[in-house]
Amino acid sequence: MSKNAAGGRTGSEQALALYQELRTAPGDTFDDVARRLDLTDAERERCRAELTTLGLIEPRPAGELPPVVVAPDVALLRLLQHERDRLESRLAETDRAHTVLETLAGPFLRAGMETGSEVEVEIVDDPARIRRELADLTTTVKGSVHSMLTGSVRREETARELDRDRERIARGVRVQAMYSHRVGQVPEMVQHLAERTALGVEVRLSPVVPMNMVLADENFALLPTDPRDPESAAVLARGPGLVRSYRALYEYCWHAATPYGHEDPGGHGGDGLTEQQRAALRMLASGIKDEQVARNLGVSLRTVSRLISEVMQELGAASRFEAGVKAARLGLLDGDAFDPAPQ
Repeated sequence: MSKNAAGGRTGSEQALALYQELRTAPGDTFDDVARRLDLTDAERERCRAELTTLGLIEPRPAGELPPVVVAPDVALLRLLQHERDRLESRLAETDRAHTVLETLAGPFLRAGMETGSEVEVEIVDDPARIRRELADLTTTVKGSVHSMLTGSVRREETARELDRDRERIARGVRVQAMYSHRVGQVPEMVQHLAERTALGVEVRLSPVVPMNMVLADENFALLPTDPRDPESAAVLARGPGLVRSYRALYEYCWHAATPYGHEDPGGHGGDGLTEQQRAALRMLASGIKDEQVARNLGVSLRTVSRLISEVMQELGAASRFEAGVKAARLGLLDGDAFDPAPQ
């Protein structure tokens, strides 16, 4: 190919031309081929990034060595496998979160089905409207605001949130905020949580935050229509008959969370668990039923019940859910998920 053959090409066309040249000249380095095609430094790096992302080349650690050129069919199979693994991981995570949500929300939502209670429910899909509702809430709330958030706060929102905190706390409003443990490890969020705490906001971290939620005065609730998709339209509910149910759910999660800046008290670290108890704990946390746990471990249902009772005692938990929360907080569920042997 002549020196200027790729000169009129842009974007993916340049990457394709460079890839074809690499395949016909396997001994040449990436930079050599880019110079031969008369690519600028910016075009060369853009092509390198695109081909690497597509899996069509594998750069060598040393820049002077030629890259490994991957055949298109092999690269496609690798991309498909990567997407499949990512999707399976996401589905497993979503399923676990949905199971926790159903476990927590079921009895509380049923409790909200009160006759004669005045409830207004509205679906809001306009982000600007949601921001206005939250801003108005700052001036109308009288007693308390409770929020839980599954992810980080956008940088442009942190200053506004601190302003709302100052105004609410100055008026004597109690403000509680709950985040997931992973949010507390983001550098920008560490500073933000410290600033909220300094203002008087009660902040807690939890290994499980089922959804985004804002509650106020047992008369206002804002939460997503799909707890598994934080970007979904929001449910705006008013009226104590329904909001009290969400408040009960919030309180359950709040008591299982850890105050920000406080270490989890010792004494129940799970060090005394046997491998069999740990295996049973991991399987139950993955949503496997007792009967399947018994089959996987080759024991009876009675033995499984005994194992779970021992796990709860070791972790100082009063319920299976609390045991799961404490196990996640202690890192006992980290690592590869349990993979039962084929039946």
